[in-house]
Amino acid sequence: MSARSRWSLWSRWVLANSLAELVGLGSTFALGVGIFSGAADSPGVLPAIVTAALMTGSGAIEGLVVGYAQWRAMHAAFPALPRRSWILATIYGALVAWFLGSIPMTIASLAASGQEQAAQEPPAAMMLLMAAGMGAVAGLVLSLLQWRVLRQFAGRAWLWLPANAAAWAVGMPIVFAAVDLAQRSGSLPGGVAVMALSLAITGAVVGAVHGVVLVRLASQQSTGAG
Repeated sequence: MSARSRWSLWSRWVLANSLAELVGLGSTFALGVGIFSGAADSPGVLPAIVTAALMTGSGAIEGLVVGYAQWRAMHAAFPALPRRSWILATIYGALVAWFLGSIPMTIASLAASGQEQAAQEPPAAMMLLMAAGMGAVAGLVLSLLQWRVLRQFAGRAWLWLPANAAAWAVGMPIVFAAVDLAQRSGSLPGGVAVMALSLAITGAVVGAVHGVVLVRLASQQSTGAG
């Protein structure tokens, strides 16, 4: 694979992930705002469980959009990789990641419902550090089923796992910081603009990180390495 082909694949991958997270993660967040707004008026165990289930299900939107966009971006480099398998792997990975992410949110919601005052938030640096750890776990989960598909078409496909963990360890703090900025914006249009820009940046950053590994795998395939 020539340097020009590698650059083309990487830049196409970054753009695809940027747009996909803007649409997919943005839609999931939009649904989440509505879900949590309704749940706030109905405290209790059952509403909390229903909220977690709805949030988990909404992760399928992100998985569908991201999976399709990624497949389109990588199709030229991996023409034999089946579209359906990649998209389904991405959807299932997103569902599991959102389910795991909903557990601490549900526990926190139940704990807060029994208190008159909300607990004091941890410092911003601690929140970002926790976000990085959560991102690393989510990235690993998201990529696990993708790896099972990719390993049939690329040697050393195991690199896809740490690549996604590293990518989301960088990307998740951006999302957390964006949520905080959006809440402080003071207006709905301002908050939406902040989130939209931040999600596009998050997708680009995440794509830039694991895109390096994708290009490496594609280069090895084109030269017959494995």
